[in-house]
Amino acid sequence: MDILVSLFSVTVLFLIFLIWKRFEDLKERDSYILDYQCYKPTDDRKLSTKQCGEIIRRNKNLGLLEYKFLLKAVVSSGIGEETYGPRIMFEGREEKPSVKDGILEMEAFSYDCIDKVFGRTGIQPSEIDVLVVNVSMLASIPSLTSYIINRYKLREDIRSFNLTGMGCSASLISVDVARNILKTYKNVNALVLTSECLSTNWYNGKDKSMILANCLFRSGGCAILMTNKRSLRDRAMFKLKCLQRIHHAGYDDSYGCCIEKEDEEGRPGFYLSRSLPKVATRAFVDNLKLITPKILPAWELVRYGILTLVHNMRHGSGKGAEDAKPMINFRTGVDHFCIHTGGKAVIDGIGNSLRLNEYELEPARMTLHRFGNTSASSLWYVLSYLEAKKRLKKGHKVLMFSFGAGFQCHSCLWEVMRDLPAIGNVWEECIDRYPHNNQLSPFMQKFAWINEQDDPDNFVIMEEL
Repeated sequence: MDILVSLFSVTVLFLIFLIWKRFEDLKERDSYILDYQCYKPTDDRKLSTKQCGEIIRRNKNLGLLEYKFLLKAVVSSGIGEETYGPRIMFEGREEKPSVKDGILEMEAFSYDCIDKVFGRTGIQPSEIDVLVVNVSMLASIPSLTSYIINRYKLREDIRSFNLTGMGCSASLISVDVARNILKTYKNVNALVLTSECLSTNWYNGKDKSMILANCLFRSGGCAILMTNKRSLRDRAMFKLKCLQRIHHAGYDDSYGCCIEKEDEEGRPGFYLSRSLPKVATRAFVDNLKLITPKILPAWELVRYGILTLVHNMRHGSGKGAEDAKPMINFRTGVDHFCIHTGGKAVIDGIGNSLRLNEYELEPARMTLHRFGNTSASSLWYVLSYLEAKKRLKKGHKVLMFSFGAGFQCHSCLWEVMRDLPAIGNVWEECIDRYPHNNQLSPFMQKFAWINEQDDPDNFVIMEEL
């Protein structure tokens, strides 16, 4: 009898164990950021006003109209003179880059950031289960993931993903790839690398729609270490709450507004069409429609719904209806906003759409001024600014928005897991100078004489730009 009772007990316990294990397998696993590190190139790669002038002067295809356009673009961009460029530009070889130049640029960023992430967290290369790299405009053979696997001797069974062609939105795409794996498998560490290669993508022509990219993009990158290990939860910096992706390549104007191609003279470059603002707005609105119910409290959605209903009953679609239309208050579910630093117009546009104040836009504006548009990695420099200013407190919610070729708009919400001290931050040495109040562009101060020129046929470049 005792044996039967014992067998019955063991059987029951075994069944309970199987049910518990099945429940654990079905349970959705959270994704955390254990650490992240933004890349800060050496000071000899800083693009001062004078250096920018020397680089532009080397392009013999430019005339007065192109110079005026470039001056207007860089002055209105919001970019300062402490941003960074690839080393090839300081050597005067941007017209004849090699594959090696692109590889060296990526190695400098990735090795620096990865070493710092490993050093700060104590995680060993052998503990990395997933590797995701996104660099849109460099497709090397072997892939960039292979370079990293070889450098750090990562495991043979590592799941690696090399993303190209995704533009400035690629960072959140990489996070989404890592998240999907973290949701599927237990006890996983994922290393995400995001950057852009400028060495092999300098445009040497005079097409205004393509030369604009030369003004905006700067060198940068970030390494992000993600995990779903519960044992590391207390050490995590952020928890991913939700992520929303929108891809509008089905629209012809969206598909063609940001595209790599040759100009009329056969010079390759990155084309930006005039329809870009309209395309970006449409993608942004569609993304908001999907992510808003996921990030805001129900009472705010109900409040907005009631006010909208009342507004429609009173005003209909008559004149002045849009001006009086109620707005959703995103501050009810979001404490901080990380906006892609695609340019001053991008930041202003999102700020106006979400009714953000200057304090909330400050991180994006200051990041654009100090580091420029670092493409897909720009969001993480904005996040670093918030961290350096010690604004990120436990429980705070951070909303990220990014835009990219395709056309794509992606967003995600992070929860701060603990009060974050600004230790080893990319802003560490200069954060006390920000926010700056200098409204006068150094580029206008130095190059204002260009606007005084009137005759394109007799335009003479001053000896010193």
